[in-house]
Amino acid sequence: MLPEVDSTNAEAARLAGTLAGPEWICALRQIAGRGRRGRPWADPQGNFAATLLLMPREAPQVVALRSFVASLALYDAFAAATGRVDGLSLKWPNDVLLNGGKVAGILLESLGQRRGVAHLAIGIGVNLASAPAAETVEPGALRPVSLLSETGVHVDPESFLGLLAEAYAGHEARFVTYGFAPLREAWLARAARLGEVITARTGNAEITGTFETVDEAGNLVLQTRAGRQAVAAADVFF
Repeated sequence: MLPEVDSTNAEAARLAGTLAGPEWICALRQIAGRGRRGRPWADPQGNFAATLLLMPREAPQVVALRSFVASLALYDAFAAATGRVDGLSLKWPNDVLLNGGKVAGILLESLGQRRGVAHLAIGIGVNLASAPAAETVEPGALRPVSLLSETGVHVDPESFLGLLAEAYAGHEARFVTYGFAPLREAWLARAARLGEVITARTGNAEITGTFETVDEAGNLVLQTRAGRQAVAAADVFF
């Protein structure tokens, strides 16, 4: 457990060539945390910031499916911490929701592309104790919430790491042994707004349709006026 770091993903990149196996990197405080698309990630004292550094062997498109592994592990860690699952859901592609607000996010970064992904950094940020102010997020984004504010449950970062690491190990073993299919089924059972109309915004397009499923490649599948469309990467808005 590091007292402070710029970001746990950045620390993972620095350590990638020195580790012989998977490693959790956790910090009590990040001073330059990052979310998707380079957005800043606020990390006040008492919240959780960690990165799991892996040396995957699969093709890059399979490696990327570990965002679902991490999502399911977070769901289980929250359930273990609170003793309940009501209010928890998973938002494609990599957020965890609690009572409709964003309580956790995941950032996957590949480190080294020669012969595939040499290392994978799975960055995880969780609002355990506090959440950023609503006005600090982009318009239309879900309100940030914390585990403490929504449930009254206080969990320190070290304890949460233990819960998360155990949950992740179980889902990783199933992923490696059985592939994506059982994880896809489990993820869909916990999906936010499945069967409802949502909007997916890519860099240059906006697609609105009914959230039908997530396909075997992890793509978001929307039923739109133009027909069925699979979206590989986007920000989703409700």
